[in-house]
Amino acid sequence: QEPFVADEYIERLAWRTPGGGSRGGEAFDPKRLLEEFVNHIQELQVMDERIQRKVEKLEQQCQKEAKEFAKKVQELQKSNQVAFQHFQELDEHISYVATKVCHLGDQLEGVNTPRQRAVEAQKLMKYFNEFLDGELKSDVFTNSEKIKEAADIIQKLHLIAQELPFDRFSEVKSKIASKYHDLECQLIQEFTSAQRRGEISRMREVAAVLLHFKGYSHCVDVYIKQCQEGAFLRNDVFEDAAILCQRVNKQVGEIFSNPETVLAKLIQNIFEVKLQSYVKDQLEEHRKSDAEQYLKNLYDLYTRTTNLSSKLMEFNLGTDKQTFLSKLIKSIFISYLENYIEVEIGYLKSRSAMILQRYYDSKNHQKRSIGTGGIQDLKERLRQRTNLPLGPSIDTHGETFLSQEVVVNLLQETKQAFERCHRLSDPSDLPKNAFRIFSMLVESLCTEHIDYALETGLAGIPSSDSRNANLYFLDVVHQANTIFHLFDKQFNDHLMPLISSSPKLSECLQKKKDIIEQMEVKLDMGIDRTLNCMIGQMKHILAAEQKKTDFKPEDENNVLIQYTNACVKVCGYVRKQVEKIRNSMDGKNVDTVLMELGVRFHRLIYEHLQQYSYSCMGGMLAICDVAEYRKCAKDFKIALVLQLFDTLHALCNLLVVAPDNLKQVCSGEQLANLDKNILHSFVQLRVDYRSARLARHFS
Repeated sequence: QEPFVADEYIERLAWRTPGGGSRGGEAFDPKRLLEEFVNHIQELQVMDERIQRKVEKLEQQCQKEAKEFAKKVQELQKSNQVAFQHFQELDEHISYVATKVCHLGDQLEGVNTPRQRAVEAQKLMKYFNEFLDGELKSDVFTNSEKIKEAADIIQKLHLIAQELPFDRFSEVKSKIASKYHDLECQLIQEFTSAQRRGEISRMREVAAVLLHFKGYSHCVDVYIKQCQEGAFLRNDVFEDAAILCQRVNKQVGEIFSNPETVLAKLIQNIFEVKLQSYVKDQLEEHRKSDAEQYLKNLYDLYTRTTNLSSKLMEFNLGTDKQTFLSKLIKSIFISYLENYIEVEIGYLKSRSAMILQRYYDSKNHQKRSIGTGGIQDLKERLRQRTNLPLGPSIDTHGETFLSQEVVVNLLQETKQAFERCHRLSDPSDLPKNAFRIFSMLVESLCTEHIDYALETGLAGIPSSDSRNANLYFLDVVHQANTIFHLFDKQFNDHLMPLISSSPKLSECLQKKKDIIEQMEVKLDMGIDRTLNCMIGQMKHILAAEQKKTDFKPEDENNVLIQYTNACVKVCGYVRKQVEKIRNSMDGKNVDTVLMELGVRFHRLIYEHLQQYSYSCMGGMLAICDVAEYRKCAKDFKIALVLQLFDTLHALCNLLVVAPDNLKQVCSGEQLANLDKNILHSFVQLRVDYRSARLARHFS
């Protein structure tokens, strides 16, 4: 049995043999084990011979059965060939018979068709004779239930009558035409009644009969008219139209043989009658009196009409339904879209002017005229070159004349204008129209509001020698910065998608770049003059508070203060201005302005210290002052400014160091790279500079 392992089999045989193992206290007997193995091998050989004989017998039986099976297969193949031959003969016989039958059918049809035509012609001649006699006796004409057969006959007679000469058959032609018209009217009336009863099968029958009549189109018109009865009862004509078309689309295929033509005609009727009338009523009411409402209505109606068109695209309206629906929309709105952009620009202009004027009126402010032309341009160039105020300073009383509310209103109006422009403009005119709207935004927001505020802010900056001047220009900078971010966001979010793939993109980007650069020039100028005013204020504080006796006290041994009053007030003023600059700007602009202020602050203190003579105790007090200035400079968080004050602090050490140590201090790390004249100028400020010993040590 599988799995068979010879080693395990021998082991089991050895354990079963007495004396075959050493366990259990039984002695090992190799002879007995050998005898057991020999006997077992003989048994296996006998078993092998018996199994081999059985295998040979089975193989012989299998070979015998295989021969019998092969013989049977050969017999079946012969039978199959005979059957196939019989099948071919039968197939040929069937084909022969079918050919005979088809030939016979053709002969019968050839005989029957002329006979049927003759019978049909005979019937038509019979009916024609009745019209000639002037009396219709046939049941088909008198029985109203056989209107379908009568319609078929009269339609054929009408075609025949048209071929007859008028002079001989005028009367009968007139009678046939009259009957043709009467039957047509009856069929249309029957169709109308069936439609009112909702009998779709009857409508289908009548429509199939009328298909060959001239009044078939009138039947379609009646169907379209009755479909719309009671369909437009709500206020939403667009939703009603969509529901109606969806209902008719399910029904029209069961009635007419050309459902797509009927549905297209219904849609055309809805657009040219219902929608056109509705749109005209909504727009003409406000077209001349209220531009805002007119534009809102135009956008809303056009959007709803295009949405309806998208829903109708699901239906089968023929081959080019996109063009068909586009023409219908154009026929409704063409008179309004032709001058849309002019209305849009006119409205934006008046609306923006109103928003700005309402703001200035709320401030009781009369806008100054910022002149243009040669003189103003000359002033502007001089101001940019000299950074001097040209003209009287204006007291703005802290008003920046910039309003985030005004900006949001202007941007909201422009955003809506961009949305309307995207929807209502022809694709070829879209970039051009979007650029015009952007130009209006630049004019109203950047020129009329921001630029005016900058000009007013510049005029409101006092001169650098003014005392206790209020500096509001940084508030203008802060608000202008916020407004620029909003302006840039609208440019990217709403204008860029409309012009991204047109030549107008570069024109818009250039216009935006020009206006920003123009604003930045004025901002830079205002910031520079504001920094000058800050330095001027510090000069006034130092001039008013610093005394000569501060650095050369009468009693050297009785100095109780840590730093001078002038230093305290200047540091307090500087810290306020630093905080104001940080709140007014962002990004790298903060570091740039603070660096400029820090450099000017250092220059002021440096020049201020040069004005005094210093005793030993006075020099110590000066060092304390500079240490406080340096602490103040740390608030700038500008490495250059802190380095300048570190150097100034080291220079002040020259005011108190012992004469013997002057050369060592001057060659120190912070002073080694300074010009010798600068070092000399500080040493000269010492009261003991005239002594021969000090002059000799420094020479």
